[in-house]
Amino acid sequence: MDTATTKGNKATVLIVDDSPDTLTMLSGLLKDHYRIKIASKGEQALAIAASMPPPDLILLDIMMPEIDGYEVCTKLKADTQTKNIPVIFLTAKTEVADEQHGFSLGAVDYITKPISPPILLARVRTHLNLKAAYDRLTRLLKFREDMVNMIVHDLRNPLSSISLATELLLNKPDLPLDRQQKKLKSIQTSTQQLQNLVEDLLLKAQLESHALTLNYQSTELCALCEIAIATLRESIAQKQINLITQYPPAPHRPVNVDAQLFRRAIENLISNAIKFSPSQSEVIVSVAYPDDAVAVVAIADQGPGIDLKLRERIFGKYEIGPMLEGVAQIGLGLAFCKIIVEAHGSTISVVDNYPKGSIFRIELRQ
Repeated sequence: MDTATTKGNKATVLIVDDSPDTLTMLSGLLKDHYRIKIASKGEQALAIAASMPPPDLILLDIMMPEIDGYEVCTKLKADTQTKNIPVIFLTAKTEVADEQHGFSLGAVDYITKPISPPILLARVRTHLNLKAAYDRLTRLLKFREDMVNMIVHDLRNPLSSISLATELLLNKPDLPLDRQQKKLKSIQTSTQQLQNLVEDLLLKAQLESHALTLNYQSTELCALCEIAIATLRESIAQKQINLITQYPPAPHRPVNVDAQLFRRAIENLISNAIKFSPSQSEVIVSVAYPDDAVAVVAIADQGPGIDLKLRERIFGKYEIGPMLEGVAQIGLGLAFCKIIVEAHGSTISVVDNYPKGSIFRIELRQ
């Protein structure tokens, strides 16, 4: 597969040659497969290469007036913005020393004139695919680095709390009983945070690999919300959140879900709302049974809200929203919720909560 041209996303090739006939010929060969940019001088080529978005590959003639191809390549490789663009030299020079010199400057290939169209097309395709693979690997490594940093960030707070509380209990055995209980409670809460993080990571991996079978059972969503809220009572009290529930009159309609996983998704959304809400604000948890869905669970907060562009990727893996001072966060909770909800054949979304805040909605469709 030509990874550089899949799904209509054509790669861009910059052709640099001082011969109009060569530019016309090369453009004609490549235009059906790639986006083409042309330059007849070295300085023009450098300016195009430094523009955004940069070309994915450069076909570079060596023998040009003013600045030759060797100097252009040297300047490209010296610039952090252009150094990773692959350069293929095009030249009538056939000496081995010339070829060696081209490679020593950082070129990835060397095609001699007169140019054979099949060879040119094959070399361009090969190096664009290699560039696409390199870019994917670079993004993956950056993603892994960011992921590790975020996980470490989220691990540090509970581990620090456990360490400080344990140290205090060990160094002060005569600590008043009420303070001992408070420190033990802190250790218990921090331990639970660590356990939840590990479980979320494992469950997410199982769900993504389809290694986890959902255990469907008849469940009342209102009761499930109450269980989720009960596990967050300490966080609610700590921030003095006025948590309001809005349920339809009993008896409540049961739904078929994996109660444990669905409760975890609801708990993550409520926890997220508490985390990003200002102290003494409201969080509303509601359940409804509209005509166009089996059920809807909505969690509304009065936090900073989510930018429209960010909404398109907020449920992505390890994507995080705006960083708030004093708020520990990892881009895992919302991705975890999305995987669980979609595993149930349902949808999750976020909309504005006027005048301020966000509303996360789970629409259960079975």
